[in-house]
Amino acid sequence: MKKLTILAAAIFLLASCKSVTSKKADTFVYCSEGSPTIFNPQLVTDGASFNATTETIYDKLVNFERGTTNVIPELAQAWEISKDGLEYTFTLRKGVKFHTTDYFKPTREFNAEDVLFSVNRQLDKKNPYHMVNGGSYEYFNSMDMGNLIKKVEKLDDYTVKFTLSKREAPFLANLAMGFMSILSKEYADKLLAAKTPELLDTQPIGTGPFIYQKYIKDSTIRYAANPEYFKGAADIKKLVFAITPDASVRFQKLKAGECQFVSHPNPVDIDLMKQDKSIKVVEAPGLNVGYLAMNVENPKLKNKLVRQAINYALNKSSYIKAIYLGSAEVAKNPIPPTMWSYNDEVKDYDYNPEKAKELLAQSGQKNLSFELWTLPVSRPYNPNGKKMGELIQADLAKVGIKVKLVTYDWPTYLEKSKNGEHELLQLGWTGDNGDPDNFLNVLLSCSGTKAGSNRSRWCNKSFDKLIDEAKETSDKQKRIQYYMQAQEVFKEYAPWVTLAHAKTFRAMRDNVAGYKISPFGTDAFYGVKIKE
Repeated sequence: MKKLTILAAAIFLLASCKSVTSKKADTFVYCSEGSPTIFNPQLVTDGASFNATTETIYDKLVNFERGTTNVIPELAQAWEISKDGLEYTFTLRKGVKFHTTDYFKPTREFNAEDVLFSVNRQLDKKNPYHMVNGGSYEYFNSMDMGNLIKKVEKLDDYTVKFTLSKREAPFLANLAMGFMSILSKEYADKLLAAKTPELLDTQPIGTGPFIYQKYIKDSTIRYAANPEYFKGAADIKKLVFAITPDASVRFQKLKAGECQFVSHPNPVDIDLMKQDKSIKVVEAPGLNVGYLAMNVENPKLKNKLVRQAINYALNKSSYIKAIYLGSAEVAKNPIPPTMWSYNDEVKDYDYNPEKAKELLAQSGQKNLSFELWTLPVSRPYNPNGKKMGELIQADLAKVGIKVKLVTYDWPTYLEKSKNGEHELLQLGWTGDNGDPDNFLNVLLSCSGTKAGSNRSRWCNKSFDKLIDEAKETSDKQKRIQYYMQAQEVFKEYAPWVTLAHAKTFRAMRDNVAGYKISPFGTDAFYGVKIKE
């Protein structure tokens, strides 16, 4: 049976490649770096899953203008915000159709019921879908949406009102994020009646530009253009995700014409790509940070002197040269320098092994040893987790800390680290909405610890108070001051080693037109076409 499965997968992949090398301009193959964890963006935080869901299948009330952080209408055609900033009223777009597939045929168009269902699944613990497929709404919970949203109500079929418990400056931008995608309540009700609610997240139905067709795990995802998409049908009629974790293999497939587009090229390949006339490379400053998270709940890492020592022990500039080949800069803050409120006055931990040894002696910790989890996939903030792990291992050995390198497949890596099973962990973040709150709150707050997005599991009341105050004022200058102070607190307590801010690169065949690189690190193919 196993041989038959492998053979079937091979035949399917061959068919995909054959369609790529054909001269049909309506088929587009994207060599992606990783597998989605599930087909519902409410339940994920990783870029591979967002590319496979919110950038293809689903729409949101509002979205970001392509290539920018500007919020624009999507399923909501207009909105009003009350003077006190506590009520957001959305006028919904009429005539939007949900996907028709071989497993679901809608009988009505999108309306307010779908918005209420999509929000209340995450908000209401009594909702019948709340615990389906684990009930882990990492973004929703880490951003404390459960306490922020008092209620969401239907005023009529095409008007929805959100009432907040307090002012939230980034709320509108937060609604443009993937976890606020709109699902079909009619489809959910049908599955609930059939006692198969788990299929909502594995056989998805949305309103977006592409209709899900088939997924072969860790191999291929197939989509078809939505002919009834309210913005107009996509130029790409058949979209294929060829899941290819190895960056060098992605490059070879791009050269051979087996895919039109690759994500996260290896820095060592970028010059070669630029020399190939059949390939074009686009780049932009990355709204990202790569970091080493230290699990402060681990007894060996509770003492901030140990965490500070690890910061002093790592030669970060050597990593930039060896791994990023200069296409990144050393990170000292948890937000990138292109983001407003970046605190350039913060003093980084320099490379100082002797200082590291001194702090370790002061901590009273002896014969320290750790497991370091290394990234199993290339990410924009870290293109080579294994190599970085080896460099970190060598640097820590110089100050007397033994390190064992460990890794897992990407979905397992994310799940186990969310549960706090790690000691030292390589990870990173690419911004979702252009607001500092998306880094500082999601990745480092106490609510982020409970939700699992705070991989250091660091909960500091002074830090939390500052970011809460920043969210509750619409005065940008005051927000800047709060966030700058929060960065100082972060640096003192050192729950991470901030490693790098990397440039973002994408490579494609020279006949690909219309692609715009996203500041959020995702890849959207609506608006893209292949020139004849």
